Amino acid sequence: MAPRPPLSVVIITLNEERNILRCLRSVAWAAETLVVDSGSIDRTREIAATEGAIVLQHAWEGYGQQKNWALSQAKQPWVLFLDADEEVTNELKDEICSFLEKEGVGESPSIKGAHFPRKTWFLGRWILHGGWYPNRLVRLVHREGARWTEPAVHEELQVNGPVHAMEADLLHYTFRTVGDQVLTNIRFARLGAKVAKVRGQKGTLLRILLKPIGKFLETYLWKRGFLDGFPGFVISINAAHSIFLKYVELRFEEDPDHR
Repeated sequence: MAPRPPLSVVIITLNEERNILRCLRSVAWAAETLVVDSGSIDRTREIAATEGAIVLQHAWEGYGQQKNWALSQAKQPWVLFLDADEEVTNELKDEICSFLEKEGVGESPSIKGAHFPRKTWFLGRWILHGGWYPNRLVRLVHREGARWTEPAVHEELQVNGPVHAMEADLLHYTFRTVGDQVLTNIRFARLGAKVAKVRGQKGTLLRILLKPIGKFLETYLWKRGFLDGFPGFVISINAAHSIFLKYVELRFEEDPDHR
């Protein structure tokens, strides 16, 4: 059997029994897989353990905080971060393995990380427009010199050095229903409002009115969401709805007596 590449895969979870098996099996070739769980009450941890993953429990502190703690637990020099609803294709696996073979296991590789496109399945089709694709994400990093930012939402993986561009897709099986997306919009809008407040933004009536309209036009027309048919229209409406909720929540953050 060929030696496994020097890679730790990190997946943070909470009640992901519907998704975790597909994700784990797509990275079974890695030297180490860590599932960092924050209190699942379904079979997430059981499934992960059965598939040979190292299951760790860590109380939820925030997206970036959770991933930074997971990074500190990884034993391999390279770390790949995945969400439980993602899947590494065979093409991306081959590209990652070739990259790791070239860069090796040294402490100071010439390239510090890699990004690749993520392709999302929603409402029965792959979404290729509207800002959802190619949606390049830095997810593969050398353990030294990488760290997640820690805002309330929309954390980013920062790398201290050059980043390589890969071409193969990471697959993303996102919301099962439109309702799932709406619920996520509500949660992220509340978190986004807290970030906006820290940045000094205001939830003015003008922003509440115009920002959603601008977001719909950006997603549906400028980023050509209309080419994805009806799902593209739904995505654009929900993008506008998310922005609307964010600024309404921000207005309440400024004046909590009106809740």
